[in-house]
Amino acid sequence: MEHPVRKSLLMWLLLSPLVILILFPFAVMVSTAVKPRVEVLMYPPSWFPSEIRLQNFVDMWQATRLGPAVMNSLLVSIAATVLCLLVAIPAAYAAARMEFTGRKLFRQFLLVTQMLSPIVLVLGIFRLMAKMGFVDQLPALVLAYVAFNLAFSVWMLQAYFQTIPKELEEAATLDGASTMQRMRLIFLPLAAPAIGITAVFIFIYCWNEFVLAMTLLRSPEKSTLTLQTFSLVGGRYQVEWDHVMAATLVASVPVAAIFALLQRSLVSGLTVGAVK
Repeated sequence: MEHPVRKSLLMWLLLSPLVILILFPFAVMVSTAVKPRVEVLMYPPSWFPSEIRLQNFVDMWQATRLGPAVMNSLLVSIAATVLCLLVAIPAAYAAARMEFTGRKLFRQFLLVTQMLSPIVLVLGIFRLMAKMGFVDQLPALVLAYVAFNLAFSVWMLQAYFQTIPKELEEAATLDGASTMQRMRLIFLPLAAPAIGITAVFIFIYCWNEFVLAMTLLRSPEKSTLTLQTFSLVGGRYQVEWDHVMAATLVASVPVAAIFALLQRSLVSGLTVGAVK
């Protein structure tokens, strides 16, 4: 038993500099968020606050109008996740079970789309939304997020659908079940874990996205959480760093909590269907 323990300790010692480097920005964020304002830019800097000032969060919430931004991000993320799954599930079922011309080409197309960054397409997306009259509208953001997550969602789900035995579907066919009934009664219950993990990935992307939101939205009352947090820094003569860090912490906690709770499931979800 000593050898595995020594090996584990050695690995932690080797990885400790990387862990410290990764966690350092978060430690600074938490420390600044709970500091009194006079200590934020004090020189020499104090790494630990003289008092834990939780009032910073209350002051930030009232001064920055973060509540509406949180609701906008929540509505957009949930709507985009639900709409993306409604389209991706039937498409993934077709890619996994149905034979049609160009099936392999369709799968390759799904992978190619993952090479495109929103920044590359942002001008075209803006012109398209302007033609549709959707600029400065939250539905425009929902449609854009669905477009960028659809290929990934279809790829994830069709890989999992292929692991479900065909015998179950054949038995349902003999019992007179239609294609929609087979998908609703067999695939959806069995694929619930994969659908849940895919939904988490979509939600995290929508919650953290900034470039498309900054391009398509104009009104302050329609700002998402990332835009509202950015507004605390961009274009200001004086930056209230205690408010900025408190808002950033509020924005980071939900995603960090989801990832911590579902870490193993998220990692396994990326490789689902890879080995058959």
